[in-house]
Amino acid sequence: MISQTKLAVEIAGIKLKNPVMTASGTFGYGLEFSPFIDLNRLGAMVLKGITLRPRPGNSTPRIIETSSGILNAIGLQNIGVEALIKEKLPSLKKFNTPIIINVSGNTIEEYIEICQKLEEVSKDLKVVALEINISCPNILKEGNPLWGKDAKATYQLVSRIRKNTSLPLIIKLTPNVTDIQEIAQSAEEAGADALSLINTLVGMAVDIDLRKPKLGNISGGLSGPAIKPIALWMVWQVFQKVKIPIIGMGGIMNARDALEFMLVGARAISVGTANLINPNSALEIIEGIEDFCLKNEIKDINELVGTLKV
Repeated sequence: MISQTKLAVEIAGIKLKNPVMTASGTFGYGLEFSPFIDLNRLGAMVLKGITLRPRPGNSTPRIIETSSGILNAIGLQNIGVEALIKEKLPSLKKFNTPIIINVSGNTIEEYIEICQKLEEVSKDLKVVALEINISCPNILKEGNPLWGKDAKATYQLVSRIRKNTSLPLIIKLTPNVTDIQEIAQSAEEAGADALSLINTLVGMAVDIDLRKPKLGNISGGLSGPAIKPIALWMVWQVFQKVKIPIIGMGGIMNARDALEFMLVGARAISVGTANLINPNSALEIIEGIEDFCLKNEIKDINELVGTLKV
């Protein structure tokens, strides 16, 4: 049966065939999932966070299960932007799904240099936007600031990047703040085209027999179903204050979870931890959203965005 529901959405001027994206850090460089799912069916792929130079990541153990979630302290292990451009992105050109690159840096200059390198190849390699990570909670040992915890620092970073690239900027926000609305507004004022939230919450786990932390990094980022109520609340809060589109994430495991995020204001959603459990999660969520719309005679998925009744 041909769907009568329009699933297409637009984020930062980017047209997506549906609102379901993959969250950075849980989908590798995209190619790892190609033997298991049809990447062409995704709304967009957000690739693993990239830095200027390769990073080995944190000491092990780096990921453990917790109640209704996982703690990770990967430490942004990645191959570096040059290898990404030469070794990974060319193989993704055959897919018709928009590619978004998650970018991290220790300094403003590093962020700018990465963004400029990606912009230079963006048309040829189909990079449509940059997701600026100002919120990773487990890379602070090197002394780099967590830009997203301070409104002034957020504005400084985003405004500088905005002046040095014409690619759409999606700013990824941290939940580990006192007032996420203030940070979101600062990013918008600085030139962000969209926001993605939330990144992981800082947490830890303890081995009582060894009397040691279970993670080599001591703390890590908590993701999965445990954080969904917090993520929903923060998306709802930010939706009240900004005009730019929001990409919601945090514990989305099925279509009903995704629809909750859309009702509180997200125009698109990202699937994260669920990918690690079921590689087909994102596609099942797309199908579930479509089924919901058909059963409820919703002609356009955009009709649901921000329609929570309070």
